Amino acid sequence: MRLLGFIFSFISVFQLQGQIIQVLEANTMLPVDKVLIYNESKSHFVFTDKHGKADISDFVERDILSFKHISFIEKDILIEEIANQNNKIYLEDASEQLQEVVLSASRSKEKRTRIAEHIEVITRHIIMQRSPQTSADLLALTPGIKVQKTQSGGGSPVLRGMESNRVLLVVDGVRMNNAIYRKGHLQNSITVSPNLLARTEVLFGPSSIIYGSDALGGVVHYYTKNPLISDKNLFTSSLFSRYSTINNEISASYTAEYSTQKWASLTGISVSKFNDLKMGKNRSHGFSDWGLVPYYSTNTSSFYEENPVENSNENSQQNTGYNQIDLLQKFLIPISTNTELSFNLQYSNSTEINRFDKLNEYDEGSLKYAEWYYGPQKRILLSSQLALNPDTKWMKDGQITLAYQDIYESRNERKFGSLNKYFRDENVKVISLNGDFHVSLTEDETRILSYGFETSYNKVGSDAIGETLAVSGNSIDGFSDQFAVQSRYPDGKSSYTNFAIYSNYRFDHSKKGTLNIGARFTNTLLKAKWADDSIILLPEMEVSLANSAVTGTISYAYKPTKNWQLNTVLSSGFRSPNIDDIGKIREKRGNVSVPNTALKPEYAYNAEIGIEHYSSDKKNRIGLNAYYMLLHNYIARDYYNYNGQDEILYDGALATTIANVNKGNAYVVGSTLSFQSKLNEHLIINSSATYTKGKPYDSDEPLSSIPPLFGNAGVTYTLKKWNFGLDFRFNARKKPVDYNISEGIDNIEETPVVNFEADDELDKYYGSPSWQTFKLSTQYKLNSRTTIRMHLNNVLDTHYKEFASGISAPGRDFSVSINTHF
Repeated sequence: MRLLGFIFSFISVFQLQGQIIQVLEANTMLPVDKVLIYNESKSHFVFTDKHGKADISDFVERDILSFKHISFIEKDILIEEIANQNNKIYLEDASEQLQEVVLSASRSKEKRTRIAEHIEVITRHIIMQRSPQTSADLLALTPGIKVQKTQSGGGSPVLRGMESNRVLLVVDGVRMNNAIYRKGHLQNSITVSPNLLARTEVLFGPSSIIYGSDALGGVVHYYTKNPLISDKNLFTSSLFSRYSTINNEISASYTAEYSTQKWASLTGISVSKFNDLKMGKNRSHGFSDWGLVPYYSTNTSSFYEENPVENSNENSQQNTGYNQIDLLQKFLIPISTNTELSFNLQYSNSTEINRFDKLNEYDEGSLKYAEWYYGPQKRILLSSQLALNPDTKWMKDGQITLAYQDIYESRNERKFGSLNKYFRDENVKVISLNGDFHVSLTEDETRILSYGFETSYNKVGSDAIGETLAVSGNSIDGFSDQFAVQSRYPDGKSSYTNFAIYSNYRFDHSKKGTLNIGARFTNTLLKAKWADDSIILLPEMEVSLANSAVTGTISYAYKPTKNWQLNTVLSSGFRSPNIDDIGKIREKRGNVSVPNTALKPEYAYNAEIGIEHYSSDKKNRIGLNAYYMLLHNYIARDYYNYNGQDEILYDGALATTIANVNKGNAYVVGSTLSFQSKLNEHLIINSSATYTKGKPYDSDEPLSSIPPLFGNAGVTYTLKKWNFGLDFRFNARKKPVDYNISEGIDNIEETPVVNFEADDELDKYYGSPSWQTFKLSTQYKLNSRTTIRMHLNNVLDTHYKEFASGISAPGRDFSVSINTHF
């Protein structure tokens, strides 16, 4: 027997010398290039070439090899078994995987079966398959997320009835939320191009242990593409391009990656041009003129037109086009076998983006604004990250991230009948430092302690000026005069500082159960100063507010059998008022927000349960997540006496004063039901439905940002190189009685009018009509390097608006995209 074993070992070693293997896609049998192959100790690694081939002769006989690629399910196999498979490895699409590895829950890799929180993972494969125009459109197709749009160039994600500064946006471990992230609708999610993303994870609920303040509704974590180290010099690139008929969109992105043993680089550029968006013509809701654009403004910064112009195509939403460019540059430098240093540069910039709802606002039967646009939205991110893997008693692995962000935005407006134009500019500079570490308390890694810190400093600049146009015919020759204008935020020195420490303990007490217990301490300091008192006079022109809180989470994931998982979560969240909350001054539909320097933090206390059932072959999954969230001291807009008055003169017009104030208690309850099934190797179906309800305990008026029932269903059929898909999306009606009127966030005035004579808005408007849309898609893999995708969105050309949106959704749209690897 020993002799027989020696002979087999000799044969295995002989086969291993110069052993060439090939990695293929399971469905199409096409070769897969750039697959990372490494052993368990990570002492050796190779990549497959353009033919999917790699030489594994440097690995030893007993190695377990891992095969990793962003678009496929990671696979592990004993090296001895490869010869038995004719030296071929078959990888399955990541979209077919029901149990993903997630990163956002603890800022490190965690199996989904060990996590009790509700998490949605959007892989690179899904991103390419959906081919969204913006990252906001990508989120809108994700179960449990509703996206509001004020204009074409935007998108405000709603998670569990929480929106804007109650939802935390993160990119590559750096929080995007800053001191002027506002309450209401926030359009910043588009400043990360979907064409440069490797994956996106959405963590639902107040997960304040890892992410802290702002994450009351949840966390949207964007992960951009990363370079990889290679055993030999390797240059690869990819090109993506898309055309869409609905707004004559043209988008293109190019990614180039250069890899060596000592360093690696990834460069990405994405450019998009969007023209005016057309709405659907099929008005199955029965409102013949709802959303139509009979008149529009042709005014620009250089062209003057005294009156609105008649629209030759009322279904075309004029002034909704814009352009955007995104740049990504990353470097990866291994300092040692246990340490890596990476650098991350991101730049996003747009052209002027018209605010469509403002340009479509009427006053006494005529359009109110000749101009209302956001200046170019600029975002710069510079960060460096030190990844550590010392594997010591006090730290197994960790990462330290230092980041600098520079964000610029502006608001510019002028009314018809006036030559006075108002310019308001904001600039936020953010410096942040994060540390996240993990240590295994036992050799079998059943007890893991995570700990870390976060600190950031926001410096806010806010300026404003008014200028009178000098007009000659239709030409604007410049400005004839200047006048004082109130800035949106404090025009003196303003800052917002945050410091936090956290710790989390994970205990796998058995193969069936995982307990997570964590706590976080957060301290914030806000300083604001108003220098100009000629327009707004406050009781205190300089304010300093310090707040702190301890939040916690207890969660338990239990698998009574291999096919069932039961999840329970108890957590608390905390959001300290920022500069926007306490110091914003702006007008909307006759109401002007004024500062409230007495504003206090708001808190969230969350309880949720989750049930997941898998079929015995892991090809079918059904899940239900339900939650109850108590909001305490919650912040809401309300009518507010300013210096004893309820009206002030703002931008030349008398307006009613409102402000953010602390209320009592409110609740949000909801659930998401989801289903996935791989019926066979060709057919996959999935569906989801989300229900949300939110009301205060001290008022009969519902909370803002609570979407109606919505969901989706889809089926995908794959046959060799072809992929076919049918998707269905639905949205229930939201009645006027379910709207929050006083805050103005739900935008009931954007819904159909049913009684023009009514004074009460609940009697005047219909609310949001229900709608349904269908989408057809197909994908063809021309070869191992080139994929062509075609989508027919909104097949029935249905007219509808997403809840609280100021712009009608796209009508029937045909898009075609090509993705090529070189």
